[in-house]
Amino acid sequence: MSNINLIDSFQEFKDFKNIDRPTMMSVMEDVLRSMIRKKYGTDENCDIIVNTDNGDLEIWRTRIVMEDGFSEDDDLEIELAEAKTYDPDLEVGDEHIELITLESFGRRAILAARQTLVSKVLELEKDEIYKKYKDRVGEIVTGEVYQVWKKETLILDDEGNELLLPKTEQIPADYFKKGDSVRAVIYKVDMMNSNPKIIISRTAPEFLQRLFEMEVPEIFDGLITIKKIVREPGERAKVAVESYDDRIDPVGACVGMKGSRIHGIVRELKNENIDVINFTNNASLYVQRALSPAKITSIKLDDDKKTAAVYLKPDQVSLAIGRGGHNIKLAGKLTGYEIDVYREVDEHEEDVDIEEFSDEIDGWILDEFKRIGLDTAKSILNLSVDELVKRTDLEEETVKEVLSILHSEFE
Repeated sequence: MSNINLIDSFQEFKDFKNIDRPTMMSVMEDVLRSMIRKKYGTDENCDIIVNTDNGDLEIWRTRIVMEDGFSEDDDLEIELAEAKTYDPDLEVGDEHIELITLESFGRRAILAARQTLVSKVLELEKDEIYKKYKDRVGEIVTGEVYQVWKKETLILDDEGNELLLPKTEQIPADYFKKGDSVRAVIYKVDMMNSNPKIIISRTAPEFLQRLFEMEVPEIFDGLITIKKIVREPGERAKVAVESYDDRIDPVGACVGMKGSRIHGIVRELKNENIDVINFTNNASLYVQRALSPAKITSIKLDDDKKTAAVYLKPDQVSLAIGRGGHNIKLAGKLTGYEIDVYREVDEHEEDVDIEEFSDEIDGWILDEFKRIGLDTAKSILNLSVDELVKRTDLEEETVKEVLSILHSEFE
């Protein structure tokens, strides 16, 4: 029974997904040698044969035949009289080789060996998982949602390894349920209490980069290089690309015919807006491209302070800033410049629609002016503070602040 117990343990773990056969044989041999040393004091004169195909194992012990009464170490030597009971042809100086059965070690030793074998294999398995994923940081992995918690989601890869997708690494629009297939990038791998902790991410710039490599063959082949990626996950991303082949348009190759290549990426990222721009060492041009889709009238750079003053037509200001300020924030991260946007007013322009000030004045305040028929800057400026306070539900301080913003437009 004890023999079967130990072999069953071996059979149970020998095909473990992350451990190869030579390693498994080595583990088995270590466990057996430990048993031998406990029983006989040494394992130097023992040979162990492990058959990985069927789980069979054999232990052969060799002792030197000594004259009766001259044996000093029963573990390494055997007296002639005893040796002849096994083989009558043996003489002094011969080697006596015997097969040791597992049963001879006793039930308790067998159970202890089984437990040691199980724990060693599990330890090896954890180490192998850690090494495997540590070498794959930055790669895309696909898994299936196993459990969804408040702060993180547990994903199982195709080998059943556990991957953690924290809420902070999820796109805001992500919604998962058990059984869903999820793609993410391997972000971080740590060992915590001897257990590998594999963190994956859908918000890291590397995830977007790998998606581009999958969708755009020119990037995968190295003909186009992604110089930098900045993201506001789920909202907007800017990708600067450069081609080493003058015949290849890097932006066109990344977007694809009628957006065919980029559409798949946008869907994966829950409709995140992706601006692909040509990288250039010309800082002024780079800032202009980074503020896409806004069209800039003029720009002043301070390379020492890393600041950029950008002048635009009134109808381009909101495009440059973007919803929630994402466009200008990402343009700054991409270029490394702190960007300030200024409205450029034509001298001959008679008036400006108050909607053009939506980035500086709250929408509900603008609505209050429009309610009383004041929908241009000058129509408001033509009235006094007292009159504006009387006609609207706005406080004097708010009115003065609005007038200050509108005055600066025409200065």
